[in-house]
Amino acid sequence: MSVLKEFREFAMRGNVVDLAIGVIIGAAFGKIVDSLVNDVIMPVIGAIAGGLDFSNYFLPLSHNVTAHVLGDAKKEGAVLAWGNFATIVLNFLIVAFVLFLVVRGINVLRTRFAKEEEKKEAAAPPTREEVLLEEIRDLLAKQAK
Repeated sequence: MSVLKEFREFAMRGNVVDLAIGVIIGAAFGKIVDSLVNDVIMPVIGAIAGGLDFSNYFLPLSHNVTAHVLGDAKKEGAVLAWGNFATIVLNFLIVAFVLFLVVRGINVLRTRFAKEEEKKEAAAPPTREEVLLEEIRDLLAKQAK
């Protein structure tokens, strides 16, 4: 078997294609969540906290750093950009919470649909085949006594 043919068979397996689709959808969803965080949630947090913007907070590690803006300070010397890290951590927590809510909602819907299916199955009269099987079971039980 040639390497190309073997690779084609590997790449066309269902789980590989599903994974690729999941990664692509995940990347698109990541952009949506980034926009939600950066354009909606962070401005609200900044307004509540009095115009707070974590991304420009830093600790100068060099005596040459005199700037008060992170971009300019990085040009002057070494800085510890802890504010940018805090912003990324906050973004992660928000993304994780949003995903938690999505998964929780899906689980609630699955549970609701499963209960409805159980109700439908319980309410449905037994099929002709089930009735015959029950009769055969009862006859066999009587013969065994």
